[in-house]
Amino acid sequence: MDQQKIGQFLKQLRHDKGLTQEQLAEQFNISRRTVSRWETGSNMPDLSLLIELADLYDVDLRELLDGRRKEPDSVPDDPNETAVMIADKATDDHTAMTARFHLIFISGAVCFILYIILLFAEPDVTAAWYDALRGFLVGISLGTVLLGVIMTHKDANRLREAKQRLFEKARKKDNTDRAGI
Repeated sequence: MDQQKIGQFLKQLRHDKGLTQEQLAEQFNISRRTVSRWETGSNMPDLSLLIELADLYDVDLRELLDGRRKEPDSVPDDPNETAVMIADKATDDHTAMTARFHLIFISGAVCFILYIILLFAEPDVTAAWYDALRGFLVGISLGTVLLGVIMTHKDANRLREAKQRLFEKARKKDNTDRAGI
């Protein structure tokens, strides 16, 4: 997936719909800066938002992930290929999130180890800065643990919601296709 290409396509679709970045951000309850980052290719929307964007712009999810509209006379997309692209996007998101969690965990662990070392070092001088440093280190350690819990909970719920919406959309499409046959 080419994030730059997807970003340009999202920008084009937003312009075609006659929306400003502010209006789109308001509609999805996100910041205008987030929309800007999508359109410059520096960031990608979550899977749940990609599904909602595809609905808003009246394009297939596959078109969003390709960064272009499909040709009118082209062969219909293979659902398996689309599923693989979605799985790849989810895997990329998961890998990036895991890397962030590792960085947060490592920084928290380092701070905690430094705190333990300072706790038992017992310097000759009892300075206020020494106590402040120990307080800072234990605060960072506890903060990273708390942040990890919050992020894990939020992302786990988002992923479940995105999967649920995706399955519901696929189910509705299957039901409409069957009704039309």
